[in-house]
Amino acid sequence: MSISFILFGTFILLILMRVPVAVSIGLSSLISLYLHPNMSLLIAPQKMFTAVGDSFPLMAVPFFMVAGALMEKGGISRRLIRVASALVGSFTGGLALVTIMASMFFAAISGSGPATVAAIGCLMIPAMVRQGYSLPFASATQASAGYIGVIIPPSIPMITYGVVTNTSIGQLFMGGFLPGLCIGLTLMIVAVIVSKKYGYKGTATTEKGELMAASKEAVLALLMPVIILGGIYGSVFTPTEAANVAVVYGFLISYFVYKEIKLKDLPEILKRSAISSAMVMLLIATAMVFGQLLTREGIPGQIAAFFINITSDPFVFLMITNVLLLIVGTFMETNAAIIILAPIFFPVIMDLGINPVHFGIVMTINLAIGMITPPLGVNLFVACGITKMKIEALIKANWGYLFASLLALTLLTYFPKITMLLPELLSGAK
Repeated sequence: MSISFILFGTFILLILMRVPVAVSIGLSSLISLYLHPNMSLLIAPQKMFTAVGDSFPLMAVPFFMVAGALMEKGGISRRLIRVASALVGSFTGGLALVTIMASMFFAAISGSGPATVAAIGCLMIPAMVRQGYSLPFASATQASAGYIGVIIPPSIPMITYGVVTNTSIGQLFMGGFLPGLCIGLTLMIVAVIVSKKYGYKGTATTEKGELMAASKEAVLALLMPVIILGGIYGSVFTPTEAANVAVVYGFLISYFVYKEIKLKDLPEILKRSAISSAMVMLLIATAMVFGQLLTREGIPGQIAAFFINITSDPFVFLMITNVLLLIVGTFMETNAAIIILAPIFFPVIMDLGINPVHFGIVMTINLAIGMITPPLGVNLFVACGITKMKIEALIKANWGYLFASLLALTLLTYFPKITMLLPELLSGAK
């Protein structure tokens, strides 16, 4: 029996048994190492330590986690919602549009889909229901808008992709901006169509000067992504150092300016961030052992040859990849899928001449859509946790947003200029 069969067979069996993904990856790797005639079990601790203890870019993950938690607790959500309401609240389906726009703003802070759903949804879902929106539609709007949290930078999955493929994280961050805006606009179109059908009207006309007042109150929060990305592209600091800057900046404005965080809140914020970071780091550590076995068995090369034998047309390859990633995203966590699949696909995309930054964004979008598709659908479960409603009703209300997401994915897949416009523009300006 080949080691490849044992590796994938035990991994799939453990996943079907509902063993956590990180544990499934680790156990299947250990079993394969134990049975491998030419490899030692000592490779596992060595690779795991090297993966997370000797990787400077990965240090950005826990710091962005802390920064997002600080901004969430520090009253940022409410201020961003006020800005969004002043901009689009008076249109048809105003509160649904506010929810999507506020989620886009918060995405530029948190880097996490579930965190975006929790931070904005706790305020917006009850507000939409009070305004007459159906609970399933309000929840579906927030769940779908939340996945933009991993597309608009900073994005933890993009950091993961950059680390495992040695692709510029700064380029990935800039590449995520326009796709995130395109997806947000697409979701807004669906919100308006549904709102017209069911008579969900906008809020009262915004008072004169409200936008200016709201922007003034939220300007420090809105400056955070500008500082992070401006610093990275201005060569002031690296993405990892930018994450540190984000933590310091988030604490200063939340504690000293907005005064909504107390020192007694810090232990809980750090605890939540540590748990979230540990989950990502364990995935990466175990996946590095998994990847070592894949490389030793020559599996990436075999898969690359398989795809190239099927087609040498990048258009067809991207179509096949999209279908595969959409399926994977329905049952596997985003970071785990990137860690396992990105090194396998990377040789193929390089052979076919597909830009690795563009492919990284397409891969992230595919797997992000998995956040709103069962059975995993983490954003759906977070929204249900806020509303205490049954997930079946939420899934039914979410079909329009899911269809719009797939249309946006298709557009962004086959028009790479949308993704690459800002990275190429800024690279050319240097």
